[in-house]
Amino acid sequence: MKSLMSRAALAGLLMGVSVLASAATPAPKGAEVSIVSPEDGATVPQTFTVKFAVENIALAPAGDVTKNTGHHHLLIDVDKLPAEGEPIPQGNPHIMHFGKAQTQADIKLAPGKHTLQLELGDSGHMPFDPPIVSKKITVNVE
Repeated sequence: MKSLMSRAALAGLLMGVSVLASAATPAPKGAEVSIVSPEDGATVPQTFTVKFAVENIALAPAGDVTKNTGHHHLLIDVDKLPAEGEPIPQGNPHIMHFGKAQTQADIKLAPGKHTLQLELGDSGHMPFDPPIVSKKITVNVE
């Protein structure tokens, strides 16, 4: 009986922790993210620099739980934002993670038209609620 009750208590505790772990972090009021460069519609070489900016939120490395902080994720040719309530996927070649709070990156893309969009993630790579995303831009790669 004790063993059954202990298991039930442990299961309840783990369920509560998993619900809290998957809860989205509220977005700070007025938080914004943007792509500073290149400009929308720009023609760029195959390797080029993308610069990011934020307003009304600070940057911090992944894992840093300081309130009102996040880090960048660059979505390349992504039509639909990552699912709310789930971590922004890793291992997807169309999503670049900047978990060290970087504010720019050199990226290489195949020639042609591509879209770029930023999404901020919290300390655990979760999208904020509501999501903090930039305007989607298009670049033409030579």
